[in-house]
Amino acid sequence: MNIFRSLIAKVWQDPNAAEVVKIESGQLYLVRPGNIRSSRECIYNEAIATIRRVPSIDHNFQLVITRVYEEGDQELLEDEDETDEERVFLISQELEFRRGAGEGDDQATFVWRDLDGDVDELYEFVMTEETNEPTRAFFETCMYRAMYERKYKMSADNIGDQDLSEFTWKPPAPKRAGAGKKAPLVASESASPTGSREHSSPRKVTKSSPNKIKAMPANTATVVEEDAQFFVWDVEVDGFVSAHDDFLRAKILESTSNDYKYWIVATDEQEDLIMHKIAADMNPRWSPKTQSVTWNFYVDGAYGSWAFQFNSSDAYENFKVAFARAAWETLHHTPFNKIKPDEQAYVLSATNEDVEMRDAQNEDEDEEEVVSELDPDEEPSEDEEEEDDNASPHLQGERNSQLTIGYKGDRSYVVRGSNIGVFSHAGRNQVKYYATISKVSTPKGREFKPREVILHDQDTKMVLMNPAEPHSLYSMDIERGKVVEEWKVHEDVTVDHIAPDNKFAQMTPEQTLVGASHNALFRIDPRISGLKMVDSQYKQYVSKNRFSGVATTSSGKLAVASAKGDIRLFDSIGKNAKTALPPLGDPIIGIDVTADGRWIVATTKAYLLLIDTLIGEGRYAGSLGFDRSFPANAKPMPRRLQLRSEHVAYMNQEVNFSPARFNQGEGQVENAIVTSTGQYVVAWDFAKVKKGQLDKYEIKKYEDTVVQDNFKFGDDKEIIVALENNVLAINKKNLKRPTRASLVGPMTGLHHRSSIVNSPY
Repeated sequence: MNIFRSLIAKVWQDPNAAEVVKIESGQLYLVRPGNIRSSRECIYNEAIATIRRVPSIDHNFQLVITRVYEEGDQELLEDEDETDEERVFLISQELEFRRGAGEGDDQATFVWRDLDGDVDELYEFVMTEETNEPTRAFFETCMYRAMYERKYKMSADNIGDQDLSEFTWKPPAPKRAGAGKKAPLVASESASPTGSREHSSPRKVTKSSPNKIKAMPANTATVVEEDAQFFVWDVEVDGFVSAHDDFLRAKILESTSNDYKYWIVATDEQEDLIMHKIAADMNPRWSPKTQSVTWNFYVDGAYGSWAFQFNSSDAYENFKVAFARAAWETLHHTPFNKIKPDEQAYVLSATNEDVEMRDAQNEDEDEEEVVSELDPDEEPSEDEEEEDDNASPHLQGERNSQLTIGYKGDRSYVVRGSNIGVFSHAGRNQVKYYATISKVSTPKGREFKPREVILHDQDTKMVLMNPAEPHSLYSMDIERGKVVEEWKVHEDVTVDHIAPDNKFAQMTPEQTLVGASHNALFRIDPRISGLKMVDSQYKQYVSKNRFSGVATTSSGKLAVASAKGDIRLFDSIGKNAKTALPPLGDPIIGIDVTADGRWIVATTKAYLLLIDTLIGEGRYAGSLGFDRSFPANAKPMPRRLQLRSEHVAYMNQEVNFSPARFNQGEGQVENAIVTSTGQYVVAWDFAKVKKGQLDKYEIKKYEDTVVQDNFKFGDDKEIIVALENNVLAINKKNLKRPTRASLVGPMTGLHHRSSIVNSPY
């Protein structure tokens, strides 16, 4: 290193020099040993490697690989919203940076770990002949100095070669025969100034005193018990770190009092380290690649995240099945083995992760693949929303409660108490306050707060539900801003939910609506005299269905959800369901369907449920579940879209999703799903979800609670967001990949792992 001392003095000690060292020419590859895909994928055919300072954060540096465009390439990409121009890696010891094996002057390489991939996946930067050995050695030395400064939070100016030796990667020692311990579980966040781990191996957690460990509940029995490594999410390291020196026993216990209570337990030979009661808000996420499960639990005023990593696929599967059964029984208070075998298989299949769906596109990196590769610390685009501009007047004591998007009139409507705010879509991802429809009242002058609203008849009318009159609907003339009619639907049947006749009916003069009570479906026609229910299109179901939402396809077929968690598919009103999908257990609070009926997204409090309605085998293969019944042995495999447990730990609040929606527009393909929870807007890339990448979501945090959000009609980029006290628009590209920075900002109010590991109850 001494031969570079004068050079380092010039580039390293200048705090105003953003770039420390650069290699001007090379290629970037992603190497996947033993993968069924290409084992060596070229990411950038021409690239520059740079060591860059992290702005405003002392002793932190980034390794940046920037794509160099060939002549003509840049012009071809000018019309793209986003391009994959660089990959950024926070320099830390965990990257395991080193020179490639067997290199020569004609093709020297640097390699480092892909922290977003499996433990054996690597990035490889191949340098050209123009990069000589002194340049390569200087670059390597600067990498080790950056690791030193990050780890010790001090300058590397006065250190010697021996001080950097600890950062030189050394191949792991060969495993002893029979050794079963796996590599440590790591989080899959991209390296960023606030989103990387600092240590290459798990750190031991100091145990709390035994008097903090309460006695195990009496009358329990062990359901399953497997060897596992135990990890806890460390907010300082920004990764999962070891919470125990060696394998321990991962257990699920059940109460023997027949009250359907279960606990997930980590125990060693001396004590129980944790004992978490299994509940609907645990947010479990199963990863077959790492044979691990992560979950959340609220303790000591904060949400923590824990993980088990099992030493065999059999142990992983056994624990997963036992957990799924326990979670189902906790919600239903019924023995799991009492339901039909095909329903058991349906419930268990919802725990499967990373399974590619039937119509997933397998092209190489296309336009949509680039979207999620945004730099998490990138500045917002110029057209990002301004929260304080054009705000609507606020009514003291009231909050925004609902959002509905116009299809034809380029308007959005937001319910606030007994008032409705009207907002125009001003372009460039902006909405402007336009008017207020004040004091919504019945034709008899009784003011009310609408419970549910939808636009109707080419956006000239709005249909409102009055909580005080559950047997009626009210028609508002949008132009006049006044309720002009009461539609009495039935004397005895309540109208609990409404939906358009078909997905795009509000763009047409169609007059009829679909209505649902807790156990009936019916058509509503305001043109008939007297009661508005169409008697010939009314169907009441014997069981207590507790219907909780209705959605229609472009051809008028219906998906109906229930508070029990099941979903029914109908080809028309007045008939029995063609398909009945059993409940996973959590109440469904919202449902949406693609225009063609192929996909359904159902919203529960803690996760979204995505279902492919295409029948894949049997007599009716190729039909949809709206038209034919699924074979008993070939029901669809539901997919859970949920937030990663470590992200919930950073958010430090309970997940409470608003009804999720696909982007929509006539002739437009659905390629995104948007929802919200608390202060966060969350959007999934639907194309990636169909490829099995269920955690490919992006996020945006606001200072106020998000009430509801939805895509502007006919636009898959612009999202209209209703906050409790504001309405705004945001371009989807301004959402960020979830990192510590995008989720929580400065490190305040977060518990260090030592405060949550040994809190068993």
